[in-house]
Amino acid sequence: MKLDTAKILQKKKKQILELWMKTQLVDFSLREDLMSNDELSGQSEELVDALLQTLNTASLDDAQADAFEPVRDVLDGISLSRAKQGYSPRETGMFVFSLKDALLGVLQQELKNEPVQLYEESMKISRLIDNFGIATFETFIKGREEVILRQTDEITEISTPVIRVWDGILAMPIIGTLDSSRTQVVMENLLQQIVDTSSTIAILDISGVPAVDSLVAQHLIKTVSATRLMGAECIISGIRPEIAQTVVHLGIDLSGIITKSSLASALKHAYGLLQLEVRKSIANKS
Repeated sequence: MKLDTAKILQKKKKQILELWMKTQLVDFSLREDLMSNDELSGQSEELVDALLQTLNTASLDDAQADAFEPVRDVLDGISLSRAKQGYSPRETGMFVFSLKDALLGVLQQELKNEPVQLYEESMKISRLIDNFGIATFETFIKGREEVILRQTDEITEISTPVIRVWDGILAMPIIGTLDSSRTQVVMENLLQQIVDTSSTIAILDISGVPAVDSLVAQHLIKTVSATRLMGAECIISGIRPEIAQTVVHLGIDLSGIITKSSLASALKHAYGLLQLEVRKSIANKS
């Protein structure tokens, strides 16, 4: 007599969920700092419901069957949320793989007198959950990549701020390595601020750039050229002695660009271009 494994598991839903939760709650790697037990129980019940509702004897052999689309949707949502919450791939994978133990435990109780069928159905369940686990890893990795890309963009924006230091004068301190992609961000932010503020002078401070080679110099020259096309003058400040020596040694021509040793001297030069004068006020003596 052929038993319907799907119906057996569906009838034992409450027991499966209890066994699975018990396994998860005693796991030493349980992350209570990232998710409460109630949230974990909610995720677990959602997955068990989706699995048992779509489970049938025909689909046990095919994890890619259309019938399992609701299960894959639930797993995708769980994987993405856990990637954003800070779970590791192992922790996320173990969440799915631990379900296998609960399912197999119930099958062993129900089919203990049918060893051949127990073996066959257990292998089907194992392969099914293993496939779901692999799919979970793939989705998790995609989710983690999205988080990393978003954080990289946020860090890039933070590390390239455009500061309006005076009417008509902008300053952009650059910290860290200046590569092609970052140069593009620098130019876009600077040019947009020139338009938004109608500024005529932009100061690029590179005192936070660890080293200047020919590639970095070319990026700076491109930025200066783009700024001038917008009708603004560009001043490069933060030219330290070692950077000056490197520029001379590499034969890089910066003669057409205004350079200053510090941001203060660049700002003073910018005031001169705008015919502004900054003086200390002298208090009247009574």
